[in-house]
Amino acid sequence: MEELENELPIVLDGQVPLGDLLSRVAQAIYAELSELAETLPNMSDGARKRTLADWVVKTKKQVVKLYAITKWARDAETVQKCMNITAFLMNQNQQFEDVMKGLAYAKESLDPARLRNHDLLTSLDVLTTGTYQRLPSGIKKSIISITPLTDAQVVSTLSDMEDAIRYRLRMSEIIPVEMFQHRIANGRVHFSVPKLFETAICLRGAEKNDGWFFVSVKFLITVGGDLTGMQEFPSEPTGVLRRHIADEADLRMTCYLPLLDNPAFAPNPEDPPRPQLPEGTVDAPLVRLFNFLQMMSMSYQLEILCYQAQRMRSLGWADFLKVEMRDGRKTLAVSYWMRPPQPGVPVLAPNRLKLPLHGGTLTISIVEMVNKKAARLPIARMLAELQRKSKLGDMRPSDDVESLQFDVKWEPMKGVLAANIDAEEAIVAVKELAVESDNIDFESMLRKVIEVHTQAILRFYQVQLQRGPVRVFSPEGKVSLVSERGYHSLRVHLCADEVAIVSIDTRTGRLSIRDTGDLAAAGRGPRFSAISDKLNEAPNMLFDVLIRLRFNTITDIVEQKANYLGFQVFRHRNFSKEEIQKLGSAARGMMYIQLANFPTHYLVLVLTDEEFRYALISTKMLSDTMFGNMIMEDIGWLDVRRIRGDRGVGSGMDEVMISSMSHEPLVLQKRKRDDIPSELSRNEDSFNLETQVLRELYAYCCARVAYTRVERQFKLRGIPYTHVNPTITLPQISELGHIQSSLARSVPALCVQSSDILSGAPAAEAAMPNIRVIPLNWWSDKKAQVVTCVKLKYVQQPVGKRAAAGSSSKNIIRPSKRIIYDAAEAVVSFLSEEVDTCVDEFLEEWARVSKMVVIAREVARMAKGNKWPDVRLLSFDLQTVEFAYASDYTVLITCTDQLSPIGGSFELRFSRCAPSPTLLQPSSLAPPQFRFPNHQLRTNPHEEAEPYLRHVLRHGPLAPSLDRLVELLRNTLPIAVELEHMRASSRDTKQSPGRGGRPRIAVKTGTSEPWVDTYVKGLGWWRVLYGDLRHALDFRLMTGQQIAILDASYSLFDSSSSSTSSPSSELLSLLPIPDFKTLVIDAIKSVRIKDEHARVAYIDAGVVCDSSFVSGVARALHERVLKKLRDR
Repeated sequence: MEELENELPIVLDGQVPLGDLLSRVAQAIYAELSELAETLPNMSDGARKRTLADWVVKTKKQVVKLYAITKWARDAETVQKCMNITAFLMNQNQQFEDVMKGLAYAKESLDPARLRNHDLLTSLDVLTTGTYQRLPSGIKKSIISITPLTDAQVVSTLSDMEDAIRYRLRMSEIIPVEMFQHRIANGRVHFSVPKLFETAICLRGAEKNDGWFFVSVKFLITVGGDLTGMQEFPSEPTGVLRRHIADEADLRMTCYLPLLDNPAFAPNPEDPPRPQLPEGTVDAPLVRLFNFLQMMSMSYQLEILCYQAQRMRSLGWADFLKVEMRDGRKTLAVSYWMRPPQPGVPVLAPNRLKLPLHGGTLTISIVEMVNKKAARLPIARMLAELQRKSKLGDMRPSDDVESLQFDVKWEPMKGVLAANIDAEEAIVAVKELAVESDNIDFESMLRKVIEVHTQAILRFYQVQLQRGPVRVFSPEGKVSLVSERGYHSLRVHLCADEVAIVSIDTRTGRLSIRDTGDLAAAGRGPRFSAISDKLNEAPNMLFDVLIRLRFNTITDIVEQKANYLGFQVFRHRNFSKEEIQKLGSAARGMMYIQLANFPTHYLVLVLTDEEFRYALISTKMLSDTMFGNMIMEDIGWLDVRRIRGDRGVGSGMDEVMISSMSHEPLVLQKRKRDDIPSELSRNEDSFNLETQVLRELYAYCCARVAYTRVERQFKLRGIPYTHVNPTITLPQISELGHIQSSLARSVPALCVQSSDILSGAPAAEAAMPNIRVIPLNWWSDKKAQVVTCVKLKYVQQPVGKRAAAGSSSKNIIRPSKRIIYDAAEAVVSFLSEEVDTCVDEFLEEWARVSKMVVIAREVARMAKGNKWPDVRLLSFDLQTVEFAYASDYTVLITCTDQLSPIGGSFELRFSRCAPSPTLLQPSSLAPPQFRFPNHQLRTNPHEEAEPYLRHVLRHGPLAPSLDRLVELLRNTLPIAVELEHMRASSRDTKQSPGRGGRPRIAVKTGTSEPWVDTYVKGLGWWRVLYGDLRHALDFRLMTGQQIAILDASYSLFDSSSSSTSSPSSELLSLLPIPDFKTLVIDAIKSVRIKDEHARVAYIDAGVVCDSSFVSGVARALHERVLKKLRDR
């Protein structure tokens, strides 16, 4: 069985050793682990974990697959045996099929096989004579070898032949002068013609009629350039080409010789008769050989040139190079820069010319020289004449020497790329075009022609650009012709560092434009490609294309710099043609830079032929148009030289000339000038816009718009203003330290008189005459602001914690975001966030500040007087005033909405401060010290009356109103304090305070005593409401510091004429207090017992007393009312 298995063929097709597989997987896992060990330390923790997890999952899959393959490999031996058996059976089957096919082939091929007839005659000859009688001589020659010559015989024969050749050449054969250079060796003669050929011929014999026969030829040529495929043109022809040359040469040399007498060479009757020598002529076979080989050599060179031209077509010149052979392949015509015909375009566009279909033609022809004498030197002509006379005498040769040469012509077409070049001058510039046999290179010849043609066209373009209708490229150096290593291009300086290179592709003859500036990038490639395509359709538009490209490049530079600075820039806005003409007829393009803080204004860069012009325009969108057309309301021309250079006093006053372009009233103030700003110097750098210049122009425009809007607000209010010296700096305030710009000296400040702008405002006399208004942040990306600086004549120095908290330095106080106060200089700076409303905001802030100044001043005056010695100023920061109006009772006053139609409002915040022992004098209005919790004693009872007290300051002048307020507070303080005491005494009642004068709600806590609540009814009017909500007492302030305590159920405004006020319970839902009269009289008696001088008087509905006795009267009456209501 083992022997049989060994005979089976081993088949390993599609199988891989398991060991190799295991080794490869192990090596791959090891390599990946090594790579991970190098790369994981550089990763983050998350990336490291993710990479490890991915690798583990992938490796696990590979190992599982390998494990499965290992399981399958257990049956590998059985599978291998089955595959071997299958292969053995397939081999046997194939052998059976081959045998069947062999038998079938034998059957088909043996059927036609037949033996030839027996050669009986030859058999009889052999039997009778013992040899062949009828055997062909060809068989004898092929079988019986000829006895070879010895070396001596060969040398002797060749020597004899050389003597015969030498004799004939010297005595009778006419040798062309061009073939005088020859040598005789090895039984033949070798002729050498420089730059044409070298050939070897030999004589057929030594007889006179024995002619010459061709042996070999070698063309003396060298192929230059690309040598690919030159093996098809060997210098020594072989094969079919050599046989053709040999046959033709032998035929030409023996055309006049008689045929041999051998019947094998008998002429065919159908052949034309052989030519005969005319009388008086001598056969010249060497002349005919020279003419033939000369033509062959030159034709060979022409074919090589044609092949090189075709080779160029296969290397990318196919669509632009036309190659054709003419005149029996004696002329090679190559047309370059082929242009495809325009399909189906019978009518050309007005600006397009009809261009020739090709750029020019290079023609190489083999021609015979007309003046044959000029083909030879005088010595050569003399030698030829001597040879003819010495060898022929009066006879003449049968053939003359043909003087052939290459004629190379270049014919440039007229109007190629719309350039009318001087063809004669261009042909002269090519110098001499010749085919050099020692360097046959068609590509170099063609490139030489194209180079001259390209240079002539570019020189024509250079002249046209320099003499164009617009003298943009006329200055020296703007357009220059550059030649580097045979590559010509036109270097056109566009602007700044931007240069456009105009070149002509050597292969296609198409114009190409590219740039070399800083902006040269891949993104600009498609644009230049599209420009080149359009230009090749109409090359006569080169000047217009370069002008347009120049403006586009300038626009790109400006746009790039504007984007770099973060400006919003537009190339087009929705203006009509009539609106655009307002920028001048010289405008070739515009760039609109929108002012971020003023969207309706634009800094316009107007591109003219020679420079930038800068304008500041104000726009308006027409709402009645479909596409939102815009118009230019105002245009102001900017003089960048004066803005950046002349920054003297008042230099900024005439920087802008504003002209109205609408029929509406002007928004911007006109500043007329005698003429339009003078043009900038026109030099190469006129379009070299620096980033800093653009930034300053933008900032200047923002400043102009900001100032104009401020001026507009002054004009609308009829406030006169003037421009002041911009060199006057702002106060040295740290909060305004960022207010600086390189153009600050070029922009004037605005100055108004305080009597004009503060007319009708409170405390207008507190301001110095001059008020400066300065826009800010117009040079930055921040929102534009306006600061108004007012120097105060006199002011109360800020005091208190609030003033200290808002101070940023020793003398600088910033009580709010919009107010900065320099205490050392007494200058208040009002900062406005909105330019368009800066005057309103200033007036509002001034009204607030001025009122606070007046209040602080009046409080200080009160504190210094003797009327109210316990009034003192606690805090003042220009925004708020806090003062103590009696003992430790304080009020904080602020004002809001100063520009509202109702005149603004005041806010009062009541509190208490630490008591001052020095102020607790007998005349003080301080309430007695009650033994109650501190949180109850430290409250100010006037807080509930704030909605009524705030209106006191709005009636009449502020100073008298403040006096009335302080007097009212002091007079009502005993009432408020006593009512607060009443409420505090109800300590068993849980209170829930109300708001806005509504009664407080109290809840009983298990006691039978009625609860008490107090609230404010009006200015100087308090009410005490008792537990059943049906009985109440009113406390009213009267003139002369008198206080009335009344039954609330009776109205003081009843129209009844009775002496006793009638109750109005139906109206007020209150009931009269039972026995109120008795209670009042009893309370008065109790008070007079304690102080017999108490000023207390009984009235019908209650009691009237001085404010100093209100505490005792109110308390006594209150206790009796409570007791009466409890006993009911």
